[in-house]
Amino acid sequence: MQKLILILLGVLVGSCVNQPYVPHQYTKVEVQDLYLDTTSIRAITLMQGNLGFAGSNNTFGIYNTQANKTVSKQIGSDSLELEFRAVASTSTDFFMLSIESPALLYKTGDQGEMEVVYKEEGEQVFYDAMQFWNDKEGIAVGDPTGGCLSVIITRDGGQTWNKLNCNVLPDQIKGEYAFAASNTNIAVVGDHTWIATGGAKARVFYSPDKGKTWEVFDTPMVQGEANQGIYSITFYDEKTGFIIGGDYSKPNINTANKAFTTDGGRTWQLVADGQQPGYRSCVQYVPGSQAKELVAVGFKGISFTNDSGSTWKQLSDESFYTLKFINDSTAFAAGKGRISKLSFQ
Repeated sequence: MQKLILILLGVLVGSCVNQPYVPHQYTKVEVQDLYLDTTSIRAITLMQGNLGFAGSNNTFGIYNTQANKTVSKQIGSDSLELEFRAVASTSTDFFMLSIESPALLYKTGDQGEMEVVYKEEGEQVFYDAMQFWNDKEGIAVGDPTGGCLSVIITRDGGQTWNKLNCNVLPDQIKGEYAFAASNTNIAVVGDHTWIATGGAKARVFYSPDKGKTWEVFDTPMVQGEANQGIYSITFYDEKTGFIIGGDYSKPNINTANKAFTTDGGRTWQLVADGQQPGYRSCVQYVPGSQAKELVAVGFKGISFTNDSGSTWKQLSDESFYTLKFINDSTAFAAGKGRISKLSFQ
């Protein structure tokens, strides 16, 4: 019997290895609204199958997939009007970070209430995105203060956060900053981290060791003005990545707003230059697609490619700011006043 099991396992493994990749031919997407409110939501995170979120109006919450129910709450903070555009989660905790001074980073507390674990004040303070490498180590990034990007890191599961000194980070160019458009201007794969910028320069900051050392690389993306640059970055593996953006104020312009890398972000090549889509605020690889398939969303619609970004299809005109895939045909998306489930067909 044991030999039979081994033979059958061998056949199964062999059949999986020999199966060629067949790209999806998605032509439409079904949009099912899960939560409708006045809250603008630019940041979502998967939490053991559920969806955590936070947005404007001091609001945060969770969509429970089993119960098919959304529970939201407004956090009180001395009458401050807080807006959250950065959220993240570990296997035990949910985190959310407000954008402007005072920047307040909240963590789920032991008493069932959100607790502040980091606070930063200053005229230039503005935080954009947050990610975790593992349950202990995480990173958040904000606009420049003191001549470099604002980067805070935790090594103890989010209990404490420390801001990197500017002598650790590459110099910032005047007028260069990160965009808080979708909580996706940070990408992490293993120990590797990439941060995308825009404005005066559209560059990619890279760390191979979870934020201990950094380099920075130029990109050919549109840049030079306040609304131009990279709005979202995603990596399929340590070498293969994609960036998207454009000009938020001129969303139909589709030149120099999409690029890919095959060397870990050191060099970037424009793709679909002068072709749709134009401005998008978020791009993500379709799981299991061998870096061939991506979906991009923005307030001008939902776009799909199955040839690594060379050509794109407009699947819907529905407006969203950000999305997270559950599997290769289903994703959660969020935008102005809504959270929705996207089913690609």
